[in-house]
Amino acid sequence: MTQERTIEMSRKEIKRAGIMELVKRKEITQKKAGQLLDLSVRQIRRILERYREKGAAGLIHGSRGKPSNRRHSEKFRKKVLMRYRKRYAGFGPTLACEKLLEEEKIAIGVETLRRLLLEEGDWILKRKRKTHRKWRERKEHAGELIQMDGSHHDWLEGRGPRMVLMAYIDDATGQAFGRFYEYEGTIPAMDSFREYVRQNGLPRCIYFDKHSTYKSQGKTTLEEELLGKEESLSQFGRALNELGVDFIHAHSPQAKGRIERLFGTFQDRLVKEMRLANVSSLLEANCFIKGYLPKFNKKFQVLPKSNNNLHRKVYSKTEVDKALSIRTERSLHTDGTFVYKTQWYQKEIPIHPIQKPKRIQKPKTTLKSNKGHPPSRNNSFRTFEFSKRDFQHSLQENEYVALTGS
Repeated sequence: MTQERTIEMSRKEIKRAGIMELVKRKEITQKKAGQLLDLSVRQIRRILERYREKGAAGLIHGSRGKPSNRRHSEKFRKKVLMRYRKRYAGFGPTLACEKLLEEEKIAIGVETLRRLLLEEGDWILKRKRKTHRKWRERKEHAGELIQMDGSHHDWLEGRGPRMVLMAYIDDATGQAFGRFYEYEGTIPAMDSFREYVRQNGLPRCIYFDKHSTYKSQGKTTLEEELLGKEESLSQFGRALNELGVDFIHAHSPQAKGRIERLFGTFQDRLVKEMRLANVSSLLEANCFIKGYLPKFNKKFQVLPKSNNNLHRKVYSKTEVDKALSIRTERSLHTDGTFVYKTQWYQKEIPIHPIQKPKRIQKPKTTLKSNKGHPPSRNNSFRTFEFSKRDFQHSLQENEYVALTGS
């Protein structure tokens, strides 16, 4: 009794076996078989000879089931696994392959490493979700549209405080920019945008969500309604208006998918890079990301459709600093005092109650900060000019107070 054995064959080999059987029984000619299989008559003869000797097994490639001649040695495979488990545990195959080459000088293919990690159980295959919507095409010009958002994440993996990454990405090129802060708010938004402008210039438009930092939750005042304003602006929105930068509010996270995907990449790659560098504080994180972003952009940035860059050059740093500040209007009393955040401020030499300030020819609003920026004009009020040293209690950074008097 002959023992049966199972032979695994591809569809191509099964089709070839059927035709070889017909040739063997002389139901079709070798020339016809060559036409059906798109092979020469010489090849048909060689295949038929193997089929007569070994049957269907003769049609299977001789290298099947044997280790490849280009296979890495067991010693090399063990070395790669040891380095991965010791230093790069949790890294995806692509990033791990890059770091092994950069840091360890070990060259191995991404798919080879992926199969090795899957075989050893060091990596689990992740199923990708199907795309449920059509992606919007990129803008044609750099600086035409910038997507902006803040990402709350344990960036230091417990080695330091939790931080927020304020990030920007150019819709046309994918160029990324970011800085870490303690929270997501008006001051971090203004400070990060100031640094972005210093590096790239003023963009034409910014796309962000409806966070209270970017969209005011308050109702319009009577004065704003009389001026024809449909909604009240947040401090950041007002600053963008003064700088001539348009902005759009996204109705969902999917609408600004490019910045959301950037956060996904950063939460994988950037977190692991900072782990290798042993970054453990906010200051160290900002120093690290400053050197990391040029390499990241060199790897992932794309060329725009048009070479025209719509970023506007900034000629006055003072105007940008003045716009990117907290603005508050307060009435000035005759004794030189006003209230701000439940705190009273007063000039060291108070104005005499009887002595009224001289009326100036053109009514204007003067804004003065602790940085000593020059005043900006506004024809709504006749006001007074104060600096940090004029008050008993100093103002915070980036705070301006418009003081209106009678």
